[in-house]
Amino acid sequence: MNLEPLIRARSTHESGIQWVRADGSPVGTIEATGRSDIQTFTSEYEIFRGELASIFITPLRDRVRLLLDESVERFEQDQDGDGDGDGVHVTFARSKRREKYDLLVAADGLGSKIRGAMFDCSPREHIFDEGVHAAYFTINRDLLQGSRLAKGFNAPGGRVIYLRPDPSPAGRTRAMLLSVTRKSDGERKERLNAALRDGAESYMRLMEEEFRGAGWRAEEILRGMRETDDFYSSFFGQVRAPKLGSHNGRVVLLGDAGYATPGFGTSLAIMGGYVLAGEMLRHKGDVRAAVEGYERIMLPFAREAQGGVVDEYAAQVLNPQSEWGIAVLHAVVRVVTGLRLHKLAMGVAAALGVTDKKLSMPEYRWPKEGEV
Repeated sequence: MNLEPLIRARSTHESGIQWVRADGSPVGTIEATGRSDIQTFTSEYEIFRGELASIFITPLRDRVRLLLDESVERFEQDQDGDGDGDGVHVTFARSKRREKYDLLVAADGLGSKIRGAMFDCSPREHIFDEGVHAAYFTINRDLLQGSRLAKGFNAPGGRVIYLRPDPSPAGRTRAMLLSVTRKSDGERKERLNAALRDGAESYMRLMEEEFRGAGWRAEEILRGMRETDDFYSSFFGQVRAPKLGSHNGRVVLLGDAGYATPGFGTSLAIMGGYVLAGEMLRHKGDVRAAVEGYERIMLPFAREAQGGVVDEYAAQVLNPQSEWGIAVLHAVVRVVTGLRLHKLAMGVAAALGVTDKKLSMPEYRWPKEGEV
């Protein structure tokens, strides 16, 4: 689709991240590398989800039938004597319309209902909680005053505020509020989960309770939250589905629905879409073989990207609960950035050929415009 230049043009052009204290004074700054093979907290392609969705959807509007504001209520797979089938019947939640498709691609996210129905279990069955809840929204003021540096602030209780530059249009700021919990914080975690279930207004009220008086620019950010029109909340978790395709290959999991991985989920989803499309092209007319090929390529790579056992305490390293923990974090940031140790580490990694792990993408012969 030749979209890379457009993605680059509409990225945030974020230059790095700076940690700050409650009074706004800087603790330390880690810059972006500007490289795709070795990256820091700011990646080569920093782009907001709405921008990326628009880039992918716009070229498709004249080529596919889009059903917006709709979801899948249930589905039934055709069966024949050898366990294969020739399609899947989908019933939509709003219109109640029932239609038949060759393939149902479940790209309905972390809490995928299609995944739950496919494995006949709760949508949470394959989710491994990482102990982080997040709220995302746009503030219609430039709180960073034209800077391309993102800023991060830690407050006691695992409360974290991030502000990120939004160049399009200028004069806005993207905010993220993190609530990091420990395994022992059962009551607080349940309050966060309940607010998620109840919707945006409930979660906003809880964020006001959690972050009021937190320090830095918390009050201003909470006011901006109330004025936003794009509030979104979720939690961090990994999805480790045992398979990506149904037994007859007519339902397949893509992106977060099959292998959610915080920090790497968007990249995995784009890779997954590329591989699934390529395998459909390679196995023309044989949907089951295409799904099997997609699973054979993507599942091992997703598992490797997810790493070992999910540990909720991993989030505590950058998001301490106590004043003492925050002081230790700040001391580490000061030492690392003051001595430029992060630059030294990246230089050594480059010299040794240690780079970010990438999937060796299969080559597919994509049809040219007008080819059938």
